[in-house]
Amino acid sequence: MSKNLITDRLLKIGVFYDGNYFLHVSNFYTYVHSRHTRLSVAGLHQFICHQAALEEGYGPAHAKIADAHYFRGRLSAQEASQKGNLLYHDRVFDDILMAEGIVTHYTQIKNYMGKKDDRGIEINLSLEAFELAGLKKFDVVVLIGSDGDYVPLARKLNTLGTRVMLVHWEFEFTNEEGHKVVTRTSSDLIAEATYVLPMHAFIDAKLPTTANINNLFVQPSVLRQPVGTAATEPMPPPDLEEGEFAEGTIHSLKAGYGFIKFPPNNLFFHYTSVLEVEFATLAEGDSVEFLLSKNQDGQSIATHVKLLS
Repeated sequence: MSKNLITDRLLKIGVFYDGNYFLHVSNFYTYVHSRHTRLSVAGLHQFICHQAALEEGYGPAHAKIADAHYFRGRLSAQEASQKGNLLYHDRVFDDILMAEGIVTHYTQIKNYMGKKDDRGIEINLSLEAFELAGLKKFDVVVLIGSDGDYVPLARKLNTLGTRVMLVHWEFEFTNEEGHKVVTRTSSDLIAEATYVLPMHAFIDAKLPTTANINNLFVQPSVLRQPVGTAATEPMPPPDLEEGEFAEGTIHSLKAGYGFIKFPPNNLFFHYTSVLEVEFATLAEGDSVEFLLSKNQDGQSIATHVKLLS
């Protein structure tokens, strides 16, 4: 329920992104959802201002994002340079964030026991959000995330009298291996938030809003995949069986899936099977390593796809 209209001061909003979560959600709308396009940062900010003004009882022109911060793990420059077009795509997204005045906070991804580790993002985001909320006197702090690790942050912000707006998505889908992928938000985090924006419900018209939902998405033409220089196709080892690793080159890329050249047939792979790099950084002709697998119908597919330098 909105308050009486206030027009004599600005509503100061601070926005804090869990970058890994935002990428996961954006990939869902690009490759799985019927929208087949990425989330727009500018459109999301417009939506946040609209809803915050509505909840706080301000005129739309008086709700302003005073600060926005984006937190995510990142490979070193040397590692990224060996991952095809990753450096280019990172720079493109940095340009988008810069255009919206978003401050980036990157945590270097390190190898731990053979696995990529970017722990610490939640802590860094929480410390920055709490400190800035106190220094800059935000009226509303917007958290774009879903993890229960943010519950202490929400409780601390409540002690400052700062309202917490939780922007989150919930969805599920079945990947190419027949496994259900479920994205849910911590119920404790929802309980601590002052305002909760279930974006999936707005997007799928399960909740009404006066904002333009289409503005939440970029134009599909922006999502065209770069085409790389074709490489020599590695031939598979003889008598390769399911469960063995092989190498091949990417034959084609579609919205959320692609095909790897692998005689006698091209092998299907899904974006959720790509490891260490984003699906969007892949290009036709890239050399990849993959695990030969089978789907539920017994058809050969590629999983655990890794880009080769």
